[in-house]
Amino acid sequence: MEAPAVLLVMGVSGSGKSTVGTLLASKLGWKFYDADDYHSEENRMKMGRGVPLSDQDRIPWLCSLHDILVRDVALGQHVILACSALKRKYRDILIQGRRDGPLKSDGSAEERLAGQQLLVVYLSGSFEIISRRLSQRKGHFMPPELLQSQFSILEPPSAPEHFIQVSVDQSLSEIADAVLEALPMK
Repeated sequence: MEAPAVLLVMGVSGSGKSTVGTLLASKLGWKFYDADDYHSEENRMKMGRGVPLSDQDRIPWLCSLHDILVRDVALGQHVILACSALKRKYRDILIQGRRDGPLKSDGSAEERLAGQQLLVVYLSGSFEIISRRLSQRKGHFMPPELLQSQFSILEPPSAPEHFIQVSVDQSLSEIADAVLEALPMK
């Protein structure tokens, strides 16, 4: 099996997506994107006030991320994206774009990622472990009070999604090693 073009490192806030994604990008020599860097100012302000984002808030953000992934994959780039991607439909948008919206060009297959091109790396952990981690994080726009809302909407990946699940109840190097061991590399 060939290596995926995209690793989507997903999980609730505080699960270590950005840190693990950066570490994996460094080890693999792949390009890294942190989805948080692409939130609109309105989304950042909303979360900063302790208000969870709605699907309506997230869809334009996810579509922008999809466009970045498609562009880089078309250029032959391997990419790691750290993104909460809490619901299945969010992950579908990252792979396929917004199916009910207008296509940017002729709607060809190049506008979408093939399912096997994207491997979901689900960083899983208990509310208690992640809450403890989140309380130690400084300078992030996502307040710890929103963690329960993320667990409430979380839809862990399942078949037929192409994914691996890694527990966050271990060191960063152990998490990265578990992902690297599970990667199908040619």
